[in-house]
Amino acid sequence: MESDNINQLIEGEIADYLLTDDGILISYSKSVLRTVENIKANVELVKKITNNRKVPLLIYLKNSPVPDKETRKFSTEQLPQIYKAMAMVSKPGLAQLIMKILFKFQNPPIPIKSFTDKEKALEWLRRFL
Repeated sequence: MESDNINQLIEGEIADYLLTDDGILISYSKSVLRTVENIKANVELVKKITNNRKVPLLIYLKNSPVPDKETRKFSTEQLPQIYKAMAMVSKPGLAQLIMKILFKFQNPPIPIKSFTDKEKALEWLRRFL
């Protein structure tokens, strides 16, 4: 996407995105069931937004249905393709639950940390710029 898309909300099926001036991608998660198909479409959307560059991601989590095993595996495989690191902002407990579901049998493929405070999350992500 062109640089004039920076600071404009870009809507997607599973999340809406905003690319900050300093290169952090902000994701506003939606409460929809993740599938391999909509994860694939989302990866393509993120690549368009970031011009195929890996970026740090700040994601505002929402409760959503637990995806099937194949979708969780596919999602985990895609993370290092598009992100340098991920900071998850949510109510206490939600991010930990998602971490347990996604990374039950393996460590995350990129640095991931959960926060309840947006500013602390951004501060942590800036080291990956």
